[in-house]
Amino acid sequence: MEMEKPIATACCNNGNVNYGVINDKSSSSSSSKSKFPLTFWEMAVASAVVLGFLIGLLCVYLTMPDSDYSFLKLPHTLEDLQILRDHLENYTSDYTIQVLVGYCMVYIFMQTFMIPGTVFMSLLAGSLFGVLRGVALVVFTATAGASSCYFLSKLIGRPLVFSLWPDKLSFFQAQVAKRQERLLNYMLFLRVTPTLPNTFINVASPIVDVPYHIFFLATFIGLIPAAYVTVRAGIALGELRSVGDLYDFHSIATLFLIGVVTVTPTLMNKSKS
Repeated sequence: MEMEKPIATACCNNGNVNYGVINDKSSSSSSSKSKFPLTFWEMAVASAVVLGFLIGLLCVYLTMPDSDYSFLKLPHTLEDLQILRDHLENYTSDYTIQVLVGYCMVYIFMQTFMIPGTVFMSLLAGSLFGVLRGVALVVFTATAGASSCYFLSKLIGRPLVFSLWPDKLSFFQAQVAKRQERLLNYMLFLRVTPTLPNTFINVASPIVDVPYHIFFLATFIGLIPAAYVTVRAGIALGELRSVGDLYDFHSIATLFLIGVVTVTPTLMNKSKS
């Protein structure tokens, strides 16, 4: 960001987020008070959430048989994912509950803290559990992780979001304010189409006053099409050459078509009015 540009901030007025501009003097004084945007107690809350996930994974690990688990790591490439799939297939039939719980814990943790790589976890679900169970698992964990991110952001995320995405947050706030009557349709459109990143939607929604029930329904329903595309591709994991193969022109066009259908009631309502 250039130094000459105004710095976006937010203030709360009757529970609503307002955007304004602060001068260089106030920004320099605030930055001198605290270079890190989170307080000690906010960091303590985030650390407690991380500790809870680690304890859950430890419980899963302790109930598994003695073996070499060096293959357990977050996949960053399709090759990593294939190695992980080949090893987990040996445990899925005999230790189904442990594998499911471990999978859910990792996926929700990644969604909560915006860790890249959930697309590999979705592919893994299709490879291990098939289309129907895989889609159900991905939609459940993605919705739970997004909800966890929503509430964590509502509690401690405001300073981080303002510092990372001031312009994008201002745009999102304006769009939400204009579409209050058909907010569910708009949020569904965002979930189905790649208009805004899902991670940004998760952390920004509570800050721009998107109600949780709207956020939940849009997430749960809107993620189904993309989850189906990814999980179905996971069944033929060996045929994928890159993650880009998941979203060809046909897949992206289909998602956009579904997104247009979700906002059609809003457009018709505007034309009538």
